[in-house]
Amino acid sequence: MAERTLRGSRLGSISYETDRNFEPVARVMARYECPQGHVTSVPFADDAETPLVWECRYDGSEARLIGGQEPEAKKVKPPRTHWDMLLERRTIADLEEVLAERLDVLSERRGEKKAR
Repeated sequence: MAERTLRGSRLGSISYETDRNFEPVARVMARYECPQGHVTSVPFADDAETPLVWECRYDGSEARLIGGQEPEAKKVKPPRTHWDMLLERRTIADLEEVLAERLDVLSERRGEKKAR
């Protein structure tokens, strides 16, 4: 019996809900302009926060909200060098001590090679 009721209904492709007694949400159209001059309009709910930056649909560049504020610059970390990471692990005195040890090892090796 259940097989016959579902046979002709095409589940998932048709909505059986009606538009009666339904009021759509109020919308605001935000306009964005990219550096190449392309203008894109995007609808947002009236109570939603409008982003200051949107991706241009034509060339993928960063489009800014027309009449909006300038977006805040992102904080960029300076790149950490090998020296910076080394100083996090050891002090200058420790590094000088290690350097002296390595120089002694190298001078011993050179002394052995010269004796041969």
